Amino acid sequence: MDKILEGLVSSSHPLPLKRVIVRRVVESAETPLSQAQCRAMFALSTRLVLQGPDPFQRQVGRQVLEAYGRYHRAEFEAFFNRGLVLGLLQRGYGELSNRDPAILDYIQAGLRLIMSCPSVLELFELLQVEALRLVCERPAPPLCARLCQLLGDFPQCLPRGRKLSLAFCQQLVRSIAHFQSQGSREAELRLYVSQVTQVSGLLRSVWKAEPDTLLPSLQELFAVISAADTSFEPSVALASLVQHIPLQMITVLIRSLTTDPNVKDASMTQALCRMIDWLSWPLAQHVETWVIALLKGLAAVQKFTILIDVTLLKIELVFNRLWFPLVRPGALAVLSHMLLSFQHSPEAFHLIVPHVVSLVHSFKRDGLPSSTAFLMQLTELIHCMMYHYSGFPELYEPILEAVKDMPKPTEEKIKLILSQSAWTSQSSSLPSCLSRLSGKSETGKTGLINLGNTCYMNSVIQALFMATDFRRHVLSLNLNGCNSLMRKLQHLFAFLAHTQREAYAPRIFFEASRPPWFTPRSQQDCSEYLRFLLDRLHEEERTLKALSSAKTSESIMNEESQTQEPAHKAQVFAEAPCRGSEERTLIEKMFGGKLKTTICCLNCRSMSQKEEAFTDLSLAFCPPTSLENVGPKSMERSEVKDDCVVQTNTLAASPAGETPLSNLEVNGGCDTMMSEGTIKDISTEPNSENTTNSELNKVQDNRDMSQRLVGKNTLSVTDLLNYFLAPEILSGDNKYYCEKCASLQNAEKTMQIIEEPEYLILTLLRFSYDPKCHIRRKILDNVSLPLVLELPVKRATSPLAVVPGGWSVGVEISDIGENLAKKLKPSGADEVTCPQLVPYTLSSVVVHSGVSSESGHYYSYARNVTGPGPSGLCHQSTALPLVFPQDKLLTEESPCAVVENELDTEMPREWFLFNDSRVTFTSFQSVQKITSRFPKDTAYVLFYKKQNSTCGFNTNSSNGLWVNGDPPLQKDLMDAITKDNKLYLQEQELSARTQALQAATASCSFRPNGFDDNDPPGSCGPTGGGGGGFSFGDKIKDFEKACYLGLRAAVCHR
Repeated sequence: MDKILEGLVSSSHPLPLKRVIVRRVVESAETPLSQAQCRAMFALSTRLVLQGPDPFQRQVGRQVLEAYGRYHRAEFEAFFNRGLVLGLLQRGYGELSNRDPAILDYIQAGLRLIMSCPSVLELFELLQVEALRLVCERPAPPLCARLCQLLGDFPQCLPRGRKLSLAFCQQLVRSIAHFQSQGSREAELRLYVSQVTQVSGLLRSVWKAEPDTLLPSLQELFAVISAADTSFEPSVALASLVQHIPLQMITVLIRSLTTDPNVKDASMTQALCRMIDWLSWPLAQHVETWVIALLKGLAAVQKFTILIDVTLLKIELVFNRLWFPLVRPGALAVLSHMLLSFQHSPEAFHLIVPHVVSLVHSFKRDGLPSSTAFLMQLTELIHCMMYHYSGFPELYEPILEAVKDMPKPTEEKIKLILSQSAWTSQSSSLPSCLSRLSGKSETGKTGLINLGNTCYMNSVIQALFMATDFRRHVLSLNLNGCNSLMRKLQHLFAFLAHTQREAYAPRIFFEASRPPWFTPRSQQDCSEYLRFLLDRLHEEERTLKALSSAKTSESIMNEESQTQEPAHKAQVFAEAPCRGSEERTLIEKMFGGKLKTTICCLNCRSMSQKEEAFTDLSLAFCPPTSLENVGPKSMERSEVKDDCVVQTNTLAASPAGETPLSNLEVNGGCDTMMSEGTIKDISTEPNSENTTNSELNKVQDNRDMSQRLVGKNTLSVTDLLNYFLAPEILSGDNKYYCEKCASLQNAEKTMQIIEEPEYLILTLLRFSYDPKCHIRRKILDNVSLPLVLELPVKRATSPLAVVPGGWSVGVEISDIGENLAKKLKPSGADEVTCPQLVPYTLSSVVVHSGVSSESGHYYSYARNVTGPGPSGLCHQSTALPLVFPQDKLLTEESPCAVVENELDTEMPREWFLFNDSRVTFTSFQSVQKITSRFPKDTAYVLFYKKQNSTCGFNTNSSNGLWVNGDPPLQKDLMDAITKDNKLYLQEQELSARTQALQAATASCSFRPNGFDDNDPPGSCGPTGGGGGGFSFGDKIKDFEKACYLGLRAAVCHR
């Protein structure tokens, strides 16, 4: 029968005839045959299966082998023995190589036929050894996939025992690393992917059946991809293994890898780069999850050098993967993490910027829902990066044009994304033996290091920095080549905005801005420092403008003829101050206001008026004696200068015709503790005979009202400002010399704000001089801070006729009975029109903690107040009036109560607490209650921002200059920040490595994070904080590691 069959299949008869005869031969397998005939049929069918020249003969061989093997099982068991299988696996069959997949096909068919025979157990043992040998020989993808299919169908052939199983898994990982596709056509690539999937599927089955083999297999995988051998590049087919690793192991594995001192930086860099290459592998799942986890793990242990190198090497490759839909989701996830975490330099982002527009257009042309969704994610990512690295309009304008139709994320969302993505925000993954990463806090704000009792400066700088419009103006100045104080402030603001450090040391700025009379390393008055700083900036800018004007004038004069030069030069310099006075300085634009002081003689009713500029208003407290005897504000100890009884701290001498900026401060027993009898009732004055009865009656009525007001539990800033603006009687030693009367007369002095500042700075005069003890004591009274107040501004001109000499004569204006200040103090001459109420929103509060100006601590509360109208502001719809009607003061809620009732609607995490190096989130409720909780901590300097004002800024410009609200930094500033950020990352990495080495020989301890709520935020000393966490020990024991490494060496040697 075998001869007939052999001759038939090799004959030239038609194929249909051959198939009919073959079917008869297969059917005859049921008839009894001798052992020799069976062996002949098995040998022939084996030869046809393995060496058949065409598919027909190989098919005939399989049919005959299966039919005769099924009906003559005993004979086939004797034929398909250990010797035959071993020979096939080691020597092949004739000219057929032992590495041909057909060998494994034949063996698998034979195993199915003898599964019920006892001899199959012997073959299983043989195949267990041969399978391990075969994977050690690095089989090609077709053979390895066929082997894995065989082992999958017959798991009894898998190597048994822990050692053999470990060796098999590790060698199979090595084999996959050597896989290479043999073609580039789609059909060939699909076949290659299916072969790799077959192999990785077998490994998953082994890991599931024997979990002990998983971790050693992964360590082998890391050893392969971290190898520095340039002659061998592991296959990206290794990516197929990632989807089979349980995600629950991410934390343990990443922590083990990143903290293992035996893993060198070069190895980790190589491994991470190759894992990123795996993003190219189609159908692989969770590759991006593991890549991002490893990036975060490296950031947690502060190995920033690796992260920088890998990002710059691979960012373009990851971006290019966005062109391929199969791998786009994973590539976009990795790209987003790499870009958002690389915040110290624009270098990585700018590598992909040239390719963004073409990709965006490609997504738009697709028109598919998936492409649109990816485009929205990409657009959000690009906006975040342009926000963080503004100042490159030539690069960003094409991108902005391409994505103009896509939704843009809000500034708050962008800030949140950036703050959560930075490398320095990955501290949650730190092991317990490493201290907390000293990166920016979750607020995204930067603290200022205390250089030795410099909290007075730190608190003021943070308040100025949080004055958004002022900060933006400072950052937008072009000060290249200038070594001015404003340039140093710009440098400081730039670092506060863009540094990666938790806190910045402002040494250069401190030395440049410290008043000469301030003793280094001693506590100073923050309001005095603020005033000096603003004065310096104002005078410096004015001087620079004058020099610039002079240079321009000289260039013009050089073009004139020699005969006209003297006259023209004199004329130009005479006009220069006038031109300079027309241009207001930045300090004047931001903080400058104007106050008009009017003195009215109570005898002849003549008036003298004077206007003065101010940068801040100093608000005095009512003296304790006013509880019993509150009359008009007495000015007995003030000096009358230039017809104005107001003490001023002016800027440096101004040119003729220029009004200086000043700090206005009311004396007369309100900021000074005086002995008994200092404040005198006007009715007891010896020269009060000229005071009319109507004025005296007003004084008595106001005294009654004052007693009710002072009797309130808590004063508000509104009350103090009303007291500041209230009319004052000049009497006794402070009588006013009236030129019209030609004698000293009682007079009434009133002050009116005629031009409001952009930022209203209010200083509460808490430090009073005690003449008995010769020290400055602190007034610890609690003051309620209105979130929104309205400032009365009288812009209308007075109808009074001004006579020569500054005197004016007019009619008496009666009391209107609506202004609390008029009820508190006697009313004198006033404007005809009512003041316009200008709303202001609280921006910052500088708090002093302590009982003396020479000691204690300063810190500040602040929030971002930006944009015109209600956007970005809190409680704008409920503005608190500065002046309350009398009946409401007596019967309704106070301004403080109104604000407290509105606290529930406050935006979350809107306020920040700046306490030197530490910055934390807080709330306006905490600001209001600070003094009630900690009596020594009191509001001292307040910053209010005028509502509905943009200061000329357009932050929504589409030209790329203002994509993040703040102006772009100049190149030298950005370079300095980038350089410092890299230095900071290197410092953190070095510190982390040192701590890791120390932790290897020391036990880990838990330290609580944060300061206790029972401690005031203004307390001096260390702020506490630190690391915290738990110990872990999930690495393989040294003994087990030695065992499996030894086994691997033995297997490889074999």
